[in-house]
Amino acid sequence: MKKVVAVTACPTGIAHTYMAAENLQMAAKEMGVDIKVETQGSIGAENQLTEEDIKAADAVIIAAATKVDRSRFVGKPVLEVPVEDAIKDAKGLIEKVLKMEKPKDYVEKVEEIHKERSAQRTGAYKHLMTGVSYMIPFVVAGGILIALSFFWGYKAFEVEGTLPWALMKIGGGSAFALMVPILSGYIAFSIADRPGLVPGMVGGMLAVSTGAGFLGGIISGFLAGYTVAYLKKSIKLPKTLEGLMPILILPVLSTLIVGLLMIYVIGSPMKAIMTSLTAWLKGMSSTNAVIFGAILGLMMAFDMGGPVNKTAYTFATGLLASNVFAPMAAVMAAGMTPPLGLALATVLFKNRFTKEEIEAGKAAWVLGASFITEGAIPFAAADPFRVIPSIMVGSAVTAALSMLFHIELRAPHGGIFVIPIAVSNPLLYIGVIAVGTVVTALMVALLKKKVE
Repeated sequence: MKKVVAVTACPTGIAHTYMAAENLQMAAKEMGVDIKVETQGSIGAENQLTEEDIKAADAVIIAAATKVDRSRFVGKPVLEVPVEDAIKDAKGLIEKVLKMEKPKDYVEKVEEIHKERSAQRTGAYKHLMTGVSYMIPFVVAGGILIALSFFWGYKAFEVEGTLPWALMKIGGGSAFALMVPILSGYIAFSIADRPGLVPGMVGGMLAVSTGAGFLGGIISGFLAGYTVAYLKKSIKLPKTLEGLMPILILPVLSTLIVGLLMIYVIGSPMKAIMTSLTAWLKGMSSTNAVIFGAILGLMMAFDMGGPVNKTAYTFATGLLASNVFAPMAAVMAAGMTPPLGLALATVLFKNRFTKEEIEAGKAAWVLGASFITEGAIPFAAADPFRVIPSIMVGSAVTAALSMLFHIELRAPHGGIFVIPIAVSNPLLYIGVIAVGTVVTALMVALLKKKVE
């Protein structure tokens, strides 16, 4: 038997409160539904719902003309209507509420946000993110294997034939060597499907060999994709020869065009840009490092996994191929602190959050520690003008401190799980994240209003 709990209340707390309760009870009996109705009348609450009643209920009806506390019903389908609706059509309300789905919990909301954002990606952003998503596993594997090779000392890999040498060869010589070709190849794949892979990956290899780096790889990926797309539309062959297009004509022509452009037009200018950028990043003064870190932190927290966040993340990840590791550390730390800071705030400043948000804070610890910045979005959606500035300040402080202390990270993801093996100074890095977490929580307490 289905079980429903309900609350009825009208402004005066006399007639309509009890009429609505009676109608709901009669309709439920007729439908074979178990119901318990709490009336909030002029003499106070009667037939009060217990925790056991609510826990056992399949759904909740609130038929009220006054404010009713919904925090008791977290996790239950709740139908809130004017008290008159329960008097006019109690049966319809019960049928409707029993068809309602259980509200999504915090983790389900975050997963749904991930899917929605992926579906919303269009154009150049979508193509770039496709390339990045395929590249990341190569960078993760390579970075962790390189970090493992340093367990025997930073120069241990120089001795040929040893385990550190083998780890460096696998991680740095192979996995890292593939990251730019994979990035370029799958950008082209996103644009032109399978025919884009060959010119895209060849263009990425040329970006590496000419010194154009990951910026050159991004350009070669778009160039390859749109070149193939253009050739597919432009070249018309007899039906008997159409089979030659994907295996001969498209790969040869597109690879030739992309290759010549990378060697004679794009390679040298991009090499100059990458060389200057790398030299500037490695030679930054403390002041410049702090400012640069703060900018990265602000970008990571601004849209919590959106285009601005992904721009900073892609930039830092791409620099790993040029042996620039500090921005990656700053970016990951700044991406971890928004959910961690909000989780801490739900513990220290409970009066700023609803019961549902306090419960969600428990899961936010895990998401933050795993470097899933989107864990902050449900909190930000509920109070954007206070939460977003709070997390931006916390992330800016975190990234600035990480850059100031020249902390390096060789893996582009993994959160706390890669800190012991892929971070140059694990204890200091944890301290930096802790500072950012506290700053975020204090900012939330300062800006958010108390919740009744």
